[in-house]
Amino acid sequence: MHLLSLFKRKAEEEQLLDIVDKYNDDMQIHRKEVVEMMRIAVWCLQSDYSRRPSMSMVVKVLEGSVEVEDNLDYDFTTPVARRAIRAAGNQEDAIGAVGSPLFPSVLSGPR
Repeated sequence: MHLLSLFKRKAEEEQLLDIVDKYNDDMQIHRKEVVEMMRIAVWCLQSDYSRRPSMSMVVKVLEGSVEVEDNLDYDFTTPVARRAIRAAGNQEDAIGAVGSPLFPSVLSGPR
């Protein structure tokens, strides 16, 4: 959990280079590519499955013909449904949502 919160903070501050291993020569030589891979991973792990890229889109990013989407959600610790309820401020809905489990099929979206 600590690493995820650190990752989120560094991403929001646009300081992902700070978490690239400083003692690994390969990581330092290719640090911009390492940050790009982190952003691709985050894009693929979006809590809102509709914001995740298709694998063909990921390939296009890796080929350099498409950019990673901006405005990524780096909050991996709070499920989307709970964040939406909290943002709406509806306590009655929040009580019901907290009690209901989020099944893997809901979290991963349609296949």
